[in-house]
Amino acid sequence: MKFVVLVGLGLLACGTASAAAQRTPFQIRCEDTIAKTVSVLSAKQNGYTINNQLPYRALTAKFGSIDGKMVTLGLTVTNGQYSAELGGTVLQDAASGYECVAPKVELKLNYSPVLIYVGNEFAPGSCAYKTILEHEQRHLQAYMENLARVEQVVRAALNKRFEAKPLYAPSGTAMSALEHEINGTWFPFIRDEFEKGRAKQAAIDTPEEYARLSKACDGEIAEILLRRRKNN
Repeated sequence: MKFVVLVGLGLLACGTASAAAQRTPFQIRCEDTIAKTVSVLSAKQNGYTINNQLPYRALTAKFGSIDGKMVTLGLTVTNGQYSAELGGTVLQDAASGYECVAPKVELKLNYSPVLIYVGNEFAPGSCAYKTILEHEQRHLQAYMENLARVEQVVRAALNKRFEAKPLYAPSGTAMSALEHEINGTWFPFIRDEFEKGRAKQAAIDTPEEYARLSKACDGEIAEILLRRRKNN
C-alpha cells in the first residue's frame, strides 16, 4: 500500500534529487526554516477486568459455535481503537498560491479495556476457574502482542510516508488534505492491521485445546457442565 496523496487531494511531497537541485525560493524557505516533520505514535494497554457473573449458556449465546457442538466457558472481549491529532507549522507563498506544512501527526493506538468472562458455574479459586482463566489470559496476551506489532508496522509506514519533508498544497488546503489522508488511508490501514490479530486468536481455540479443557482438573470442568445440564 502506498501512502502518497497526489492531485486528488492536492498534497505533495517533494524529495527527489532533481527537485532538490532546482529548489525554488519558497521550497528553500520551507525546507530550511520550518521545523522538520514529526511523526509520533503511542500505544496504550488499558488492563483488564474479570466478570464471573454470567452462566456458560449466556457466554455461548454471545460467542457459540455455529453448529452448537461447542460451549463457551470463558470469553475475552475487546476492540482495537485508534485516534489522531494533527498539527504543524504552515508557511504561505503568495506568488505561487501554495503553502507548505511540516505536519505533526500523533496517532494513538490501544485496545479498549479488556473484559474477561468466566462462567459462573466455576467458583473463583477452583481448579476449573483457574484453568479457564489461564486460557483466556492467553487471548489477552495475544491481543497485547498484536498491539505491539501494529504499533511497529504503523510507525515504520508513517515515518516512510512523511520522511521529515514538508508537504505542499494550494493555500488554505494543506491541513484539510492531511486530515483527509489520515481518515481515508491511514485509519483503514490501521483497522486492517488490528484485524490481522484475529488469526492468532483463532489459533488458541483449537479442537485440541477444547479437548484438553474438557479433561482438565481430573474432569472437574466436564462434571460441572454435566450437572448443570441435568438441572436445567
